[in-house]
Formats: sequence, C-alpha cells, structure tokens
Amino acid sequence: MGLLESVLHVAPVMPVVVIEDARHAVSMARALVAGGIPAIEITLRTRAALDAVRAIANEVEGAIVGVGTVRKPQDLLDAQQAGARFAVSPGSTPDLIAAAKDSPLPWLPGAATASEAMTLSEHGFIFQKFFPAEAAGGAAALRSLHGPLPEIRFCATGGIGAHNARDYLATPNVACVGGSWITPSRLVAAEEWGAIEALARAATLLRA
Repeated sequence: MGLLESVLHVAPVMPVVVIEDARHAVSMARALVAGGIPAIEITLRTRAALDAVRAIANEVEGAIVGVGTVRKPQDLLDAQQAGARFAVSPGSTPDLIAAAKDSPLPWLPGAATASEAMTLSEHGFIFQKFFPAEAAGGAAALRSLHGPLPEIRFCATGGIGAHNARDYLATPNVACVGGSWITPSRLVAAEEWGAIEALARAATLLRA
C-alpha cells in the first residue's frame, strides 16, 4: 500500500485546516492525533501554512501532515521542503500534472466530473479529491461514477460535515471525506484543544 492510499484510509475524515497562527499548529495536531485523526491537510491559504506544516512535521509524533490548495508546481516544492508528506489540489492543470509526476510528494488531485477523473486516471492518479462535493452532485454523483470508473477512489471534500459525512462514507468509491468541522477557527483561536480532540474522536466513529 502506497503512502497516499494509507493516508486516505487511516481515518474516515481528513481535517482541512486553515491556520492563521503557526503557534497553534503543534497543539492542534497533537489534539487531532490523540483523537484518532493523524492525517492532517494544512491549506496553503495563509502565510502561516508552511510554518505550521514544518512545526507539525518536526514536533508531532504520529501526525501525517500534508498541504492543501496546491495550485502550481512551486507549491509542491515548497510543501516538500517544509516536510509535508502529501499534497492536495482543488483541481488539476497540465503543468501541475507534469510537476506531480516528477515530484516525490504523493499528490491527490481534484476532479468534479467524469472527464476530469478519467484524464487523471490516464496519468496514473487513481486516488483523487472529489471537489466541490456537494455542489458537484454529492454522494449520488459519486455512486454514479463508481460504475464506469470502479478503479478510482475519492476523498470527497466541499460542503461535508458531521451531518452528511456518513452518506459519503457509505459510498463504495469514497476512501474518506475532508472537512473543516473538526478544527473550527473559533476553537483553534481559543486554544480549545480538548474540544478539538473530542470532535476528532467523534469523527472516527462516522464509518460504523
């Protein structure tokens, strides 16, 4: 089993984290790992993101930290140098596909249609991010894709929370779901690590 496959199956949910202050990164990651959620996606949406990745990679035992919102080849290089273990994109471009093939960093590219999923599969990327999941048709769309594209496995992200995650996780081609509800910004800012650990523990029970 490759690293990316392991990452997608290590827990039912992958937290999608927008972190504003890198000083919160280590405590947040430790709370997630303690709650049974070791794979963590830090999105490249803030200036603190790469510093947060670096801190988690260096200081949090058991964490598998990756980056999200990868949009250009340089993002892959920056993520690798910061210690990220994997990278996630909302979509794909020819330049990004080419760069990902040359990068040692496992890449989870985004797809929202059958054509996008097929194109990525032709390039060897059978693990993909289905995004934006709810807007692109939700779990019903994923079930429809499973018949003609049975080899592709998805991490469904976008509009998913505790209220609908089970429906996605019951879909045969969904390895896990991604979402921000486990690390809400208000709890991170308030340093409510016990509450985040509790949300993580609850998330591990969603695939039951």
